[in-house]
Amino acid sequence: MSPTDPQADPPRSDRPDSRTPAARTPDGRPPFELPEGYPLAGYHTGAFLGAGAWGSVYAAEGPDGTRAAVKLLGPARSSPGQRRTMAQMAVGELRFSRRADHPHLIRTLAVVTVHDPDRPELDGAVALVMERAARSLQDALATARPGTAVPGAERILTEVCSGLTHMHRAGWVHGDLKPANILLMPDGTAKIADFGLTAELEGTHAYAPPLGSPDHVPPEWWSERTGARGVALRPSADVWAFGVIAHQLLTGGLHPFLGATARARSLAAQAYARGATPLRLDQALPARWRPVVAACLAADREERARADLAALVARAGARPAGPRRALRAGVGLLVCTAVLCALTGGPEPTAPGGPRAAPPLPGAIPAGSDVPGAYRGMIEEAARRCPEPEVSPVLLAAMLKAESGFDPNASSPETGEYGIAMWTPAVFEAWGKAANHPGPKSYLDPGDAIAAMGNYVCWLDQQLKRRGFTRDLPALVTAAYRTSDKTVADTGGVPERVRPHVDKVLRYLAEYGG
Repeated sequence: MSPTDPQADPPRSDRPDSRTPAARTPDGRPPFELPEGYPLAGYHTGAFLGAGAWGSVYAAEGPDGTRAAVKLLGPARSSPGQRRTMAQMAVGELRFSRRADHPHLIRTLAVVTVHDPDRPELDGAVALVMERAARSLQDALATARPGTAVPGAERILTEVCSGLTHMHRAGWVHGDLKPANILLMPDGTAKIADFGLTAELEGTHAYAPPLGSPDHVPPEWWSERTGARGVALRPSADVWAFGVIAHQLLTGGLHPFLGATARARSLAAQAYARGATPLRLDQALPARWRPVVAACLAADREERARADLAALVARAGARPAGPRRALRAGVGLLVCTAVLCALTGGPEPTAPGGPRAAPPLPGAIPAGSDVPGAYRGMIEEAARRCPEPEVSPVLLAAMLKAESGFDPNASSPETGEYGIAMWTPAVFEAWGKAANHPGPKSYLDPGDAIAAMGNYVCWLDQQLKRRGFTRDLPALVTAAYRTSDKTVADTGGVPERVRPHVDKVLRYLAEYGG
């Protein structure tokens, strides 16, 4: 799709939170190379495993062959203030690990400061040696199919609940709970990791640097003031994050506040917290988990605090536990399992025996329509990712038919539009990351093009609603796809020059039963 209108809004894309320093190079490599076999705290480093906002991670082995991982918080491209923050976070992570040992919390084995004047890029870096996992929950979600629970989702959530409950009972707040910070060990056990923002409670609050992941921080985080000691943290923030993660795991990666970007999703969560929109849990979320997720995502943080995992554990702690659970992960897991079962009214969670089929979407494509069978699953998956009821499979199908007649080789060189969804390469670049697979994305690939289209149409729908439009949204979204939401808003409706195209989409929509 090409916003050919000269007033069209520029394409949007996810951007890292401005408060988080970038530690990755454009290709995902660290800003410096750590030589293989480099000695740190009695361990020797191995292969590069990945890079995050604050540093890079390497495999490592101890003198007895113990598998470990080294997180290196390097000084490169960091200000003195950022270096102090990193050092404080590293020390805090070791302190927490020593005081809050638990089978579902990653252990930090050592923290050292690198002294190597011959390697200025390493000299002064802080290294944390910790248990090595097989992969993260984020990796598992990257290969998930929307509408289908991640294998072992309920067991993973029970184990995460156990570790989080232990932290809260010990007087700590994690502060940055998200899929990337939940690690899966070689045997599949889930462990919470990355305690750099973990802070000890002082009464009802803890304090940490003003950092966080937009997709998993609660709505009130955005309005918290940063004082001399940082941002105030509460256990209810972790509970919110747990609710988001539970929704993602049980629906194959779908965020409960979907939007085209992390910022859009955070705005949707804030609108919900203000009471402007209801909580829309995806219908793929199992019925017995819906009360759990809804309790964790209570808009009012005081209400959420009353439904805090620790409070829920205390409320359901009398439930008897079987010996299998006792052997599995100890008392914390017993109580957490009981809590979740009591809330859901179902049996104790177990790993699912197979993929759960997603329920049919409203506005499903009728069986006898002319929508090619090869594209139906793609269209329905794209629609499922959007919480807005107007963005249905039949609307996306009608738009695709009007754009290209479902022809993946369609092209309009005069406007620079190509493929089944008629993307221009530059605009697709901003929205193509919606495709649910790793690696390069192509606007000529029907799966990539349809996924990006669903993401963009969802964002347009949300933008138009924020501009005050509540009626005729299928027509307005279609017009915005051809021009921009700004053009539609300035016109006050469908611009006349795209009216024939919009009428065509509406006609196809009616034919599909929309």
